[in-house]
Formats: sequence, C-alpha cells, structure tokens
Amino acid sequence: MAVFALAPVVHLVMRAFADGPDRVWSLIFRQRTLDLVWRSSILALTVTVACLVVGLAAAWLTTRTDLPGRRWFALALSVPLAIPSYVSGFVWIAQFPALEGFVGAALVLTCASFPYVFLPVAAALASIDPGLEEVARTLGRSRLRTTVTVTLRQVWPTAAAGGLLVALYTLSDFGAVALMRYEAFTLAIYGSYRGLLDRTPAAVFGLILVALAVILTVAERGVRRGATARVGSGAARTPGQVPLGTGRLPAIGFLAAVLAVSVGVPVAGLARWLWRSQQASVDWTAIWTATTYTLWVAALGALLTTALALPVGVFAARSTSPLARFTESSAYVGFALPGITVGLALVFFGIRLLPQWYQHTPMLLVAYAVLFLPLAVGSIHAAVAAIPPGLEDASATLGSGRFLTGLRVTVPLAAPGVVAGCALAFLTIAKELPATLLLVPIGHETLATGMWKHTETLEYGSAAPYAVILVLIAALPSLILGRLLRGRVDAESGGEE
Repeated sequence: MAVFALAPVVHLVMRAFADGPDRVWSLIFRQRTLDLVWRSSILALTVTVACLVVGLAAAWLTTRTDLPGRRWFALALSVPLAIPSYVSGFVWIAQFPALEGFVGAALVLTCASFPYVFLPVAAALASIDPGLEEVARTLGRSRLRTTVTVTLRQVWPTAAAGGLLVALYTLSDFGAVALMRYEAFTLAIYGSYRGLLDRTPAAVFGLILVALAVILTVAERGVRRGATARVGSGAARTPGQVPLGTGRLPAIGFLAAVLAVSVGVPVAGLARWLWRSQQASVDWTAIWTATTYTLWVAALGALLTTALALPVGVFAARSTSPLARFTESSAYVGFALPGITVGLALVFFGIRLLPQWYQHTPMLLVAYAVLFLPLAVGSIHAAVAAIPPGLEDASATLGSGRFLTGLRVTVPLAAPGVVAGCALAFLTIAKELPATLLLVPIGHETLATGMWKHTETLEYGSAAPYAVILVLIAALPSLILGRLLRGRVDAESGGEE
C-alpha cells in the first residue's frame, strides 16, 4: 500500500532530478519558491485554524447543548462538502470581485473544508464519557472551563485529524486559488505544466508539497500522542446537555451565518446559472451520459478506495509499529498533491508499465484511490480505535484466528466508519477535476469536466445543468454522513431534541 500511494512521489523524484541535484537545490532556494512556501503555508494555516474554530463550535452546539433544531443543523452542516470549491469560488468572485486574493481563497476553502472537522468531532462528542466532566464540576470548575479544559481536550486528537485533512486539502486545491488569483503552489505547478517548456520546477514544487505533507502528518501524530480521548468505550450514561439560556439566539445566528456563507451563496449562484441555461442551447443527452459515467466511476472509485483503506486503517489502529505509522503516513501524501501532478505521474507509469490501462477507466480509478485514500483511512482508523480490544481478544480465546476475528468482530463494529469513509470518498471523487481532465477515457466526460469545458468558453448557461446535477449527486453522500451523525446523536441522547 505504501508503494502504491507513493508512486506519484517516485515520478516527481525522477523528473526533478533528471537535470541533476544542483538544479533542484537552485530551484528550492530561489526567492519565488520561498515566497510560494510562505503563501501556501499561511493559507493552509489560516484555513485550518478557521475550520477548527467553526467545526469545534458547531459540533459542540449540535451535540452537547439544548439548541433548538440541533439535529437538523447537524444534517445541514454536512452539505458544504457537496459543493466543489471551483463552483463556490466562481460564485463568490463573480458577486464580490474585491475578494480576489488571499481573503477570497481562505473564505472559499474554509466553507468547503470545515465539515472535515465538524463531522468527526460531533460524532466523538456524542459518545464521549461524561465522567471526567462530572468530576471537574464537582471540584469547582465552571461549566465553560470544564468544556474547554476537559471536553474539548478529550476530542482534540479527533479535531487534529480533521485539521490535518483540511491543511492537506488546502495545499492541494487548485480551483479556489485559481479563481481567486492567489498564487499558491498548485497554481504555480499548473502554470509550469501548461508552459510545456521546462517541467522541472513543477516537479520540485510537487516534492516541496510532499515535504509539507510529511511535516503536517508527523505534527498531527504528535498531537494525537500528546492527548488521550476516551471515545467509544465510555460509560453508557448520556452526556448532559448544556442549557444555552440567553445564548440560544446568538448560537442559532452563528450556525445560520455559517450555512448562509457556505451553502446559501453558492446555491443562489447556481440558481442564477440555471436560469441562464433557459436561454442557452443545452445538450441534455450529453448531460445524461456525463451523469451516468460520473455515478459509475465515483461508485467504483469509492469502493476501490475503501477496500484499499480498510487494511491500512485497521493496521494503524491496532499496531504501534514503525511500519504501521509509515503505511498510514504514506496514504496521506497523495492528498497533498494537486490532481494534475498525480494525473501526470500516472500517465508516465501508464505509458511505460501499463499501456493497456492508459486512457481507460482503471487508470482513472487508480488516480482516485491515490488522491483520496486518507479520507477513508482516517474514518476507518477512528472507528476501529473506538472498538474495545477486549472484544477481539474474546473472539481469539473462542478459537477464531486474526482474519476471522477481523471479519466477524472488527469490521461489523467499525461499519459506520467504513460507510462514512466510502461516502466521503464518493462525493470527493464525483467533484474531482484536474486528474480527471488528464485521465478520463477518450469519448467520455464527467459532470466536472463537462462543466469546466463550458466555463472555459464562458458558456455559463450551458455549464449550469452540469454544476447543479453535480452538487445534487455529491449531496447524497453528504446527507448520508449527516444522517450517520444524527443517528449517533439520537442514540446517545435517547432521541430527545
């Protein structure tokens, strides 16, 4: 699995060092590269911090308070995952041109990414052991201090894992930074590849992104080791709900504002696009073909990604060996690489090693698995880690081997995490654009590539149906994730609002 996930890195190393190591060092330490490191890093840091604040606050409000309509807010806050960053970015820049640059890129990426923190933290808060909070309260700590120093500390490893996904997604995103004209690594890589003259700088930029991904992954693991979270194996008692009192209206206003910015504005923009499509000539046959192919490759890609992630997630959750840590870290590298980089790497290997796969669907599915493996790995890892090891030990004492125990005990108990990982992979694959543009078989197109084709020629009315159907398709697994969370909250709270 590590070799599979690191295949694009091998291509980057080969391409970067083709002209010798001196060229690599000269490119790394030139001023423009250092500026790109700073610009990409500060964007990733800003978006990650913003997503942690929004995600933690929204998760706490929807799971641990008496907020009216909290179950429905929990469901609605998963919807931003369904809106591609390039769709949201276009709507925002078209309405508010002054947002061009860092502010606009940070806003769009925060709106698209905060569910990566909100969903796992909300699930953790719904099943957290209330015993530590009760002890803190009996020792005289205020409710606010208990929430900050006890409750949030218990779910901090889960929040850090979500923050890692946010940071990696920000580093790899192309649509938002391109539309907002913010020069980050992905935009520089795209410009270098598009020039077709010297692609060595693009390969070097890709290796720098890999280095940043490794640094972030190591930092996240350090946070995970430095804190403990009693999640999943806590007491059967229901965590108490915090009465908001006069804070109800501000809390509702906060969540409504988050939904208005992340969902309301993009949906309004799509509605306007759809209205324009009535005056445009729309090829509905092509749209239907693109829809069926998108559903097909997204389903196959999600199943492949989940199948590959399952052994990695179980291994990482049940082993502390260096091999387990290395395998899990390797899975996260592809998520930090732009889709165009992964796509070109697979074009390179496909032409030389698997020509029968080149320009065929299997190569496209491999690209999806490399890009989005950590989405499923993280979900499965968290689900398996929450299973008390004693259940597996009991199965072993009754004569079942490790493999049968995994099939009969571990996988069924971790099923919600497996389903969540598969749903997350499905919706992300359906939205993917750069790698799909390079690897989609001749004669086929997805909704994302069809929409991009029309927007490049400024045919926004013709692009509208593609965008709307794409959002609707991606919304289905988003709602599945939201319903999984809602079911978790209902189970923990006895169905009380």
